[in-house]
Amino acid sequence: MALLIGVPAEEIAGERRLSVVPDVVKKYLGLGAKVVIQSGAGHAAHLRDDMFADVQVAASGADVCSTADAVLCVQPPSAELIAAMKPGAVLLGMLQPWSSAERAQQLMEKQITSFALELLPRITRSQSMDVLSSQGAVAGYECALIAADHSPKFFPMLTYAAGTIRPAKVLVIGAGVAGLQAIATARRIGAMVEAYDVRPETREQIESLGAKFVDTGVSAAGTGGYARELTDEEKAKQAERLAKAVAQCDALITTAAIPGKKAPKIITADMVARMKPGAVVVDMAADSGGNVDGTVAGEKIWINDVLVIGPTNIASRMPVHASEMYAKNLFNFISPFIKDGELVLDWEDEVMAGCCLTHAGELRHAGVRQVLGL
Repeated sequence: MALLIGVPAEEIAGERRLSVVPDVVKKYLGLGAKVVIQSGAGHAAHLRDDMFADVQVAASGADVCSTADAVLCVQPPSAELIAAMKPGAVLLGMLQPWSSAERAQQLMEKQITSFALELLPRITRSQSMDVLSSQGAVAGYECALIAADHSPKFFPMLTYAAGTIRPAKVLVIGAGVAGLQAIATARRIGAMVEAYDVRPETREQIESLGAKFVDTGVSAAGTGGYARELTDEEKAKQAERLAKAVAQCDALITTAAIPGKKAPKIITADMVARMKPGAVVVDMAADSGGNVDGTVAGEKIWINDVLVIGPTNIASRMPVHASEMYAKNLFNFISPFIKDGELVLDWEDEVMAGCCLTHAGELRHAGVRQVLGL
């Protein structure tokens, strides 16, 4: 019997992305699978039901989940939707694996085989499936636009009849995918850009985008492409060197985040107090506690004469392209295991085994098991 892939509507308020787009649905159908989508699921991403050809349309998310063999999601489904899923079904998406022991327990009790793509091994073969990178690129782009939109200064140099206005100076903290995209976008708009990352190997990437690397003399190169936590002494040295760069910028964009952990505090209240009047701070890590003292997730607040913005669910602000990128990531993960229209799991596969959260009533990922205490 052909694999039935289910796509319920996202339930989280403000989530506008969808886990499939019409072009990717065609690819699933080409592999012999079938697709069922909740009516109106793509509305927030500007995808009407009639744009999806040859799919089944269900009235509710529960109807989707109760019939599907594999359920695709952007945000973790609610307890009600998990309860509606068939025992032994597959769940694939960004499941925030470290955030809820209750959800993990329910997945185990329902015998759901779940794959959390935040757990994807950081290897070359998995790059086309990397949702953190694709959505981080969207977020970095958006943060640069947010900074430009709220700045009281032009980002590019402007020449007019009475003279020339110098370009704004932007400082980006963190040179992962999101940070590099923020750098590139701010440069395209015309700003002068400086950037800092605790991993010294990012210097070449930063400079290749036309930005100046801020060297604090502190290195926090870690494993798997992520930074390690700094010691108190290293944090003090970093803060001293960064303070000067922060004080000179017109817009500050912070992007430092560690999956499953609280965002590191990098910008202190004293640094913010020393910023120029009218300066803008965009804290991309607001969802996980923020990199900046004073950031409030989902709010814009004034600290003295500095505007501190804590945007949340940033990638969802660009639902069309964010959905397209995300849907392709999911397809690239699951498609190698769809053979003759059926899903054949391969536990010898490094990528599949590496991001498995639950299977056969067990919590498979050792790191998540340790964090959740299960």
